[in-house]
Amino acid sequence: MIEAIGLTKHYGSTVAVDDLSFTVQHGTVTGFLGPNGAGKSTTMRMILGLDNPTAGKALIGGKSYVHLGKPLTKVGALLDANWIHPNRSARSHLRFMATSNKIPVKRVDEVLDIVGLSSVAKKSAGKFSLGMKQRLGLAGALLGDPQVLLFDEPVNGLDPEGIFWIRNFMRNLAAQGRTVLVSSHLLSEMARTADHLIVIGRGKLIAEASTADFIARSTRNSVRVRSPQLAELRTALGAAGVAFTEVPGAIEVTGAPIEQIGDVAGAAGVTLHELAAQAGSLEEAFIQLTGDSVEYGTSRTAGTGGYGQQPLGVQPAPGFTGPPSAGAQPNSPPPISPPPMGPPPMGPPLTGPPPAGASTAPVAQDGWDRR
Repeated sequence: MIEAIGLTKHYGSTVAVDDLSFTVQHGTVTGFLGPNGAGKSTTMRMILGLDNPTAGKALIGGKSYVHLGKPLTKVGALLDANWIHPNRSARSHLRFMATSNKIPVKRVDEVLDIVGLSSVAKKSAGKFSLGMKQRLGLAGALLGDPQVLLFDEPVNGLDPEGIFWIRNFMRNLAAQGRTVLVSSHLLSEMARTADHLIVIGRGKLIAEASTADFIARSTRNSVRVRSPQLAELRTALGAAGVAFTEVPGAIEVTGAPIEQIGDVAGAAGVTLHELAAQAGSLEEAFIQLTGDSVEYGTSRTAGTGGYGQQPLGVQPAPGFTGPPSAGAQPNSPPPISPPPMGPPPMGPPLTGPPPAGASTAPVAQDGWDRR
């Protein structure tokens, strides 16, 4: 389990994370969402002890990262696929990590096989494509067979087959009872992958809910109906007190279940050519809810999918003043058959100076440079 308790991070006068608290439970894939500049990566770095919080704390299994013995056996993280020594082979890179945490060397070849890099194990990692580096990062995260995993944009650079594999990979990890926190801007993938969502904006918590609830509460339900007898259908729906709006060649019904609409049409002897629920998407819900938290974005106007619309029952987290809004009920993600073995992520750079504001702790047992 991961706990963030009042996490706050200032860089000079800039507030990157502002009194952020949440819990990531085991056995689920938790999506960590927010616009660019929301503070997602900074939060992950504080969880992993790479940045010192200005206030608050982050706990992994009840302990801060710096107090974990053999941390790679407790936590795996992939924050940046380029955090590798370019002149080391994939196998040498992982052997170094394994040695730092007294992990059996045979595990190196096991994780290379899991992520599909066995055939290039002796190749210099600096010559890898971004997708191959992502897989190497996953291998590093899996190395210690940890129970807690963090991924920051893990599908960057992957082809469709790789994205499909990653999705199954993370869900399989959660099915094994592990704690999985993943940040991504590919919201269509998040809708299929994440069971639970933590959404932040400008460093503050906006919402924390199941994926289905987040979409349902941030969008409107509607049903599209097509019929060669639209006039008769309008009359029947009006008599039944069912609200609807006209759309080209069809009727859109809101506030009534699809079963009721079918019953009304059947009782009136109206032929239907289409009776389909219109599901809102995670993307629509996310844009509506985080509209006022976009730090670098284009202007939007109400009535065009913009940010000025009224919320539909979403209750933002305390301290958030941004808007919610409209859409429809989501479809549940399709069943997914588990992939290979559990997943992995990988951590920060092994050499080189840390970014401004980083922790000044010495090099840790996992080989990550915290100077």
